[in-house]
Amino acid sequence: MSLQNPTRRRRRWPLILIALLLVGAGLWSALWQYGAGVTQRTIDGWRAREAAAGRIYTCASLAVGGFPFDLTVHCAGAGVELKSNQPPLALKTQDIRVKASVWQPTQLTTEFGSPLAIAEWGKATAITVNWQHAESMLRGLPTSPESASIHVDRPVVLGAAGGDSLFNATRFDLDGRIVSGTVQDRPVIEMVLKLIAAAAPAWHPALAVPVDADITAVFRGLKDFSPKPWSARLRELQAAGGRIEITKARLQQRDTVATAEGALGLSPAGRLNGELQLTVANLEAFLPALGLDRMLSQEQASPRLNEAFGRLDRIMPGLGNMARRNAGPAIVAGVNAMGQPAELEGRRAVKLPLRFDDGMVSLGPLKIGYVPSLFDTGL
Repeated sequence: MSLQNPTRRRRRWPLILIALLLVGAGLWSALWQYGAGVTQRTIDGWRAREAAAGRIYTCASLAVGGFPFDLTVHCAGAGVELKSNQPPLALKTQDIRVKASVWQPTQLTTEFGSPLAIAEWGKATAITVNWQHAESMLRGLPTSPESASIHVDRPVVLGAAGGDSLFNATRFDLDGRIVSGTVQDRPVIEMVLKLIAAAAPAWHPALAVPVDADITAVFRGLKDFSPKPWSARLRELQAAGGRIEITKARLQQRDTVATAEGALGLSPAGRLNGELQLTVANLEAFLPALGLDRMLSQEQASPRLNEAFGRLDRIMPGLGNMARRNAGPAIVAGVNAMGQPAELEGRRAVKLPLRFDDGMVSLGPLKIGYVPSLFDTGL
């Protein structure tokens, strides 16, 4: 008997292992089903939040898979209706694939298939966006999101019918997180924008040359972060006397490097107010990029400046045009003189105030542009 018991025990081990594997597989399947349920509820909750904000997501076909370690939801023929936008917009893309791990069911990673077509509701495509790779990540519960991010490789934004490039970059990253408060009660939100070789020639001639940017901004004064359009959110921020703090900003265009920090608010008309302290190395290249020659041209110069050039022409024909051509270097020297000497990344630089006065942008004494209203005032 003593010799047979060890033999019998050895014979039972394969059966025990098989049983354990079956039990483990059952438990794992149950765990996957539980994680899948949590993830599905997270996705449904997220879609419900978006629908409450007027953003309706649809799929031509929907497939769920990913067992045993992931849960994936593949939406082919994806569409979004932005009904809260004015005018309402319709977005369509090839497909969207949402993925979550069984171990982290409240962390959703989404991959987007290129291209994206954007149009006013019921009209032809107005903008087409292409990219090499695009994904977003959402962390937290639908009722209490903690952070979100989107990363895009080689985005290209084209006008109607594949027209001129409105925006292009090697890399576009946008990250946001709640640094204090809660979604329901006075959240303070930090957003970080990073661009590599970004250009937007249709916006401003200075942006035709690629720019690298790293900007961190903190939004203070929000009442909550309930589902609503950003225009409504910014309107609430203005009514509460909130502000947008630029805690770090660095931009580089060729040999020109600039950093900035400060705070901005919003006027009742929804335009930017405030001041940033701007430090620029190689200002001589920066000002012409802003269109200094156009600022001095007869068509765009101020009436007082044109009158001064005209008086010179009356003294001696052609003297006014000569002065206009040489005014650029004089203005550069004047702006340098009005700023404070500084050092930036081991290079000589100048520190100047970048002011926003109800949308009008001025660099030192120069008016360089205008920022339109960030929300519709209804006026």
